[in-house]
Amino acid sequence: MEHQPDQAHSSIDDTPLARQLADLTSRRRALESRTVTLPTQTQVFTVSNQKGGVGKTTSTVNLAAALVSHGARVLVIDLDPQGNASTALGVPHSADVPSVYDVLIDVFPLADIIQASPESPKLLCAPSTIHLAGAEIELVSQVAREHRLRSALDEYLASAEEHVDVVLIDCPPSLGLLTINAFAAAQQVLIPIQCEYYALEGLSQLLGSVQMIQKHLNPKLNVSTILLTMYDGRTKLAQQVADEVRSHFPNEVLNSVIPRSVRVSEAPSFGQTVIAYDGGSAGAVAYKEAAIEILDRAVARETNKNEEGAL
Repeated sequence: MEHQPDQAHSSIDDTPLARQLADLTSRRRALESRTVTLPTQTQVFTVSNQKGGVGKTTSTVNLAAALVSHGARVLVIDLDPQGNASTALGVPHSADVPSVYDVLIDVFPLADIIQASPESPKLLCAPSTIHLAGAEIELVSQVAREHRLRSALDEYLASAEEHVDVVLIDCPPSLGLLTINAFAAAQQVLIPIQCEYYALEGLSQLLGSVQMIQKHLNPKLNVSTILLTMYDGRTKLAQQVADEVRSHFPNEVLNSVIPRSVRVSEAPSFGQTVIAYDGGSAGAVAYKEAAIEILDRAVARETNKNEEGAL
């Protein structure tokens, strides 16, 4: 009878929940002890997937906040007329607020519309307003309509008082002139893919669009990063989808996977990212791990380029 409490204790330790909590605790500790090196060049990502509902905006704002938590200075450009990224970052974006619309149509300097998120002075946002919904039509008749955002961003980065480490551009889930502006302005494409049935649908269309942009507008653009989102480890389907995506894109898919998380879903309704809302939750930890991978890859690319240049 004396051994029963020990047996009960060990059986509790062996439950899936206990293992999950132990894993989360060790990952938190690993993050706390990790030193992060920032790239010297500004990394410009377009976060895009022509399939809606894949966690695109959620991943944009949470990755931005996670990057800031590692010491980076980050600019989020909200190109989606819905303005969900602006909402999640706690940035005002009512119709009378100067926004990305004014940059694209009226050639405002980007510096005039950028606001700092209440979460951190290092987390910057160029907000979207409802006016952006009409920008697609208005851009059609404009000169250099595909390069409006790139010109504004280049000018801002060249004259910014403080160096911006990462720019994340949140696109609408379509291939209109707004998304084309984002592709023309970026160096890299980050694609969030949900670990669910039909996940790869639309991906071939997106990759075709990227090739078209590479050919005609931006030869430097490349799909550098794929982030698996909405992962539910309890289902076989999620694992199968993850394996399939990794088999097609072994070098692009991040090791970090974003789990389905109540905290991640709740955070936007409080005008916060999950990093600010509950920084120790499974979702926040996963985004922080993904952010480290993105920074490590950027530093590795710079190192390789410097070594090649020295040869």
